[in-house]
Amino acid sequence: MPAAHRRAVAPSWPPGLTRVPYWVYQDQDVLESEQTRLFQGPVWNYLCLEAEISAPGDWRTTAIGRMPVVVVRTETGDIAAFENRCAHRGALICLDTAGRGAKDFTCVYHAWRYDLAGVPQSVAFGRGINGKGGMPEGFRVQDHGPRRLRVAIFCGLVFGTLDPALAPFEDWIGPDIAARVRRVLRRPVEVIGRYTQALPNNWKLYVENVKDTYHASLLHLFFATFRITRLSQGGGVVVSASGGHHASATRMPAQGPDTTYQGLRSDDAQFSLRDPRLLEVADEWGDDIQLQILGLFPGFILQQIHNSIAVRQVLPRGVAETDLHWTLLGFADDPPALRALRLRQGNLVGPAGFVSMEDGCVGGFVQRGAAAAGDEMAVVEMGGAEADTQETRATESSVRGFWKQWRATMEI
Repeated sequence: MPAAHRRAVAPSWPPGLTRVPYWVYQDQDVLESEQTRLFQGPVWNYLCLEAEISAPGDWRTTAIGRMPVVVVRTETGDIAAFENRCAHRGALICLDTAGRGAKDFTCVYHAWRYDLAGVPQSVAFGRGINGKGGMPEGFRVQDHGPRRLRVAIFCGLVFGTLDPALAPFEDWIGPDIAARVRRVLRRPVEVIGRYTQALPNNWKLYVENVKDTYHASLLHLFFATFRITRLSQGGGVVVSASGGHHASATRMPAQGPDTTYQGLRSDDAQFSLRDPRLLEVADEWGDDIQLQILGLFPGFILQQIHNSIAVRQVLPRGVAETDLHWTLLGFADDPPALRALRLRQGNLVGPAGFVSMEDGCVGGFVQRGAAAAGDEMAVVEMGGAEADTQETRATESSVRGFWKQWRATMEI
């Protein structure tokens, strides 16, 4: 794996949105700056599903960037989120990934105790032993504590931010993107599967890949062969005013022969499915969109591929290391046949999915291919030079949109 490096001179980046220098995926200083200026800055970060913490005392651990976070349902039924860091010596407060019925939290290191909102309540041996030692007179443990986040809930998704002045969540994503979230998450959900995928590349390469609306029918043999998504099927991409949020849609395939892909490797007629039930579709959306991929800046993805619903969370682990957390969803009122269909279609995507296994390695190809080309630049001109909504998926408009918001947030 190429080592991260620090640049000896100030980085250069020409104006506009059609060029991306490769140093942005390679530089340790960029990664460190992203933690404070971006993830801990003016953005709403995905934390978890409301359904995962349904009762008072239910909690999960997650992260924003590399900052560990606890999300918990309090005694009043509200949701709180705070940094998973003891105010005493910095140890993790919660060590497990999730729990239920908690009354409070206690750090294993020196037993500082916190309430469900993350406010310190007591210190072990705070009064000393036999009149000796202990904390100074007048010490107030409540004056200390981990950082607490503002929390927003939208369509059962829980988001958090450290920015006290950031616009309300729905205003931040805008009405067009909000409508696309509502389109998919129309009823209460429950988790039907989860896994974490380790990616050998910078986190932004995976986010770019999600926002790249035209690679799917070229890179993914399965998608094009079985007509899950071809550019000839129609569709388009919605890009928010900020550029950072997008939703792409693929229409149902037209009837009759499609010769658009003749001559491409992704139209090889020798491939067939032994069990064609994988391609069965239940019409539950009431429109002609069979695939929608939605991304919220900086690293949240909501997928609907046929009847397969999932959320993905992108978390940087290092300059060239990323964790991708997948959570597969069903609606709580799914009839058994539809639930079985969702579980079967879960094989389409994920680390070993018929589709997404290519996405799991192609970012590493870029990380390795550009390892010695930090001052060279990627070309991002498909579909023009702007970050605008377009009635085509043969475009890199939403990729340019990501860099529009990234540069504005990072002030680069």
